[in-house]
Amino acid sequence: MNLIDTLNAQNVKNEAPVIEIGSTVRVHIKVKEGSKERIQVFEGTVIAKKNGGVSETFTVRRISYGVGVEKVFPVHSPNVVKVETVRRGKVRRAKLYYLRDRVGKAAKVREKL
Repeated sequence: MNLIDTLNAQNVKNEAPVIEIGSTVRVHIKVKEGSKERIQVFEGTVIAKKNGGVSETFTVRRISYGVGVEKVFPVHSPNVVKVETVRRGKVRRAKLYYLRDRVGKAAKVREKL
């Protein structure tokens, strides 16, 4: 059991980003293409957080060219460079899966004041 705890402690980021459900975030991801490496930005609404510790993930949803795109990011991954919060949303649910069925302005989350 101690071996698992030590491995988890090594892979956890010291300063994990604060991610709230309903917030619009900008996630900077490290992408490798052959021998080159670049930073790609994915911006959208956080619709879910799962698990805890090393295996903690969050799901970000955006509409791209009229198609809904969701990506799941591990919080403690070395490929996630940084997570910026663009705006904070006011929600009353832990999972916002109902946004998948909504289109246009109905899919927006109100801003927290």
